[in-house]
Amino acid sequence: MKLRHALSALLLIAGIVPAVGVPAAASTTAAEAAVPAPVMGWASWNTFAAKIDYATIKAQADALVSSGLKDAGYDHVNIDEGWWQGTRDSAGNITVDTAEWPGGMQAIADYLHSKGLKAGIYTDAGRDGCGYYYPTGRPAAPGSGSEGHYLQDMLQFQRWGFDFVKVDWCGGDAEGLDPQSTYQAISDANRAATAQTGRTLTLSICNWGKKNPWNWGAGMAPMWRTSNDIIFYGQSATLPQVLTNFDQAQHPVSQHAGYVNDPDMLTVGMPGLTAAQGRTELAMWAVSGAPLLAGNNLATMSAETAAIFKNREVIAVDQDPRGLQGVKVAEDTAGRQVYGKVLSGSGRRAVLLLNRTSSAATMTVRWADLGLTTAAAKVRNLWAAQDVGSFGTGYSVSVPVNDSVLLTVQGTDAAAASYPASGSRFTGITAAATGLAVATFTYSATAPQTATLAVNGQQPTVLAFPATGGTPKTVSAVVSLGKGNANTLTFSGTPPQLSGVTILPLPGSNGVQVAGVQSGRCVDVNDNGIANGIQAQLWDCAAGPNQTWVPVRGQLVVNGTKCLDAYNSGTTNGTAVVIWDCNGQRNQQWTLNADGTITNAVSGLCLDASGAATANGTKIILWACGGGANQQWTRR
Repeated sequence: MKLRHALSALLLIAGIVPAVGVPAAASTTAAEAAVPAPVMGWASWNTFAAKIDYATIKAQADALVSSGLKDAGYDHVNIDEGWWQGTRDSAGNITVDTAEWPGGMQAIADYLHSKGLKAGIYTDAGRDGCGYYYPTGRPAAPGSGSEGHYLQDMLQFQRWGFDFVKVDWCGGDAEGLDPQSTYQAISDANRAATAQTGRTLTLSICNWGKKNPWNWGAGMAPMWRTSNDIIFYGQSATLPQVLTNFDQAQHPVSQHAGYVNDPDMLTVGMPGLTAAQGRTELAMWAVSGAPLLAGNNLATMSAETAAIFKNREVIAVDQDPRGLQGVKVAEDTAGRQVYGKVLSGSGRRAVLLLNRTSSAATMTVRWADLGLTTAAAKVRNLWAAQDVGSFGTGYSVSVPVNDSVLLTVQGTDAAAASYPASGSRFTGITAAATGLAVATFTYSATAPQTATLAVNGQQPTVLAFPATGGTPKTVSAVVSLGKGNANTLTFSGTPPQLSGVTILPLPGSNGVQVAGVQSGRCVDVNDNGIANGIQAQLWDCAAGPNQTWVPVRGQLVVNGTKCLDAYNSGTTNGTAVVIWDCNGQRNQQWTLNADGTITNAVSGLCLDASGAATANGTKIILWACGGGANQQWTRR
């Protein structure tokens, strides 16, 4: 895995504004509670596209309050593309049509604040924004991006009174800008503006997952988009697209309290999605700990839609102060997936049983997969608002076609190992198998600070440590560990005073590293990418999610939904070995042979390090089996 990103770039934190959320059912530490929860509210794009004005936004804000969504925690009203047509005055300040926005943008921000809401606004990272490249109900608007005006625009947004800014990528993409360095410049400008105004402006990175923002977003902004838009202008919502966006947002080692993967605005209550599908969408976002930004027309929504949004137990799963993302812990049958989220408190889990198949099925969650003991645990169905009983070892329930069941489980945490800190390092961390675990760090800090965590040389990520007020507190992160006792967790930057870490394994996530006998290096997906067609390569073994392969049904699954794949079902020497959406086809079927070779079901050819090379970056291909060491693999 290439560590392409300078650690120093990860240490700058954008302003973060806490969202009003629903308290979790169990107590948590003061440190966890001090970190902002995922943003909740409403955004204009999905329903209104660029056809917005003061009256439209006011009506939606009024409906947000009158419907009870504000009281449930939805407190942001975010004005998306279309509010500005790219005009500036002689000093370069943004100007707007005051016939559409009487009193200017400060007036609508003031109105939202008068309703007890937070105000969000929108711009683009490039010179010309999305309204120029993809006009939607308005003429093409050149100049509607912030490039060349980052500090000026962040200052103006803050002085108008806005609390949130979404920065899109249409201009940046068209100009070929580098996403990481561009958003770093925007984050820096936002922080510099805050230093002048004293206001904070929550930055939302919206570059559609380009250049894998889950690798570098934490510390730069509180949220980053991981995929394309969930619907495009004029489309109806569909469950398949909702599922795609959910899949592409699964990066649990990148998400911690205050920093979240963003699968895009919700489509609950929009044309094309049934109420049951809406419940499934909100449940997926909740178990992911994603931002909850409604995109439907609040002024016309049904009571059933409002009730879906206002389910406080589901909201509490999303807003849980521990701030972790759920992980896939089982898929016994293709398309029948179980996700588990470790919640604040002891022995608490949220569980999503997601049936993506064409037939109803009885699905089971096993306590051991969740990092719980097999002792009896209490189960509650959140949509039914019903305690369903106490069950030993696990719980089974019938899940309808293309539907889900969302549970909370109160059980007993499995044994967690504790390790003392050696300065800013923890060494000798032991894992029974390669897979994910929850690392909970005990620390003391006199002021809020951030520090960069690297695990075994994997892609680093930034953790936020709130001030502890003189009493040690804890912060948790999902980490990916390798089998054995050689795992090392290292903080850099300005870590707080660390005293210890506890490691709670999540056995349902276990897989293997596939290491070359000749090279000693592991089969790796470059840069933690998830795009179909990325060719597998050799890289130093680090036990990251991009090197953890789950053998199931003859497949080798990485990052939850991607399978090792013989490209285009190739049968010739040199066929590229790539990752692709798991589809059950024979070119994704592999036999792990006793002699250490791995053969593909379509061709019978062997997994091969190209050219018998051993260097980092060596591509993985198929080749006629010849018994060479470059075709020998061990599983760790």
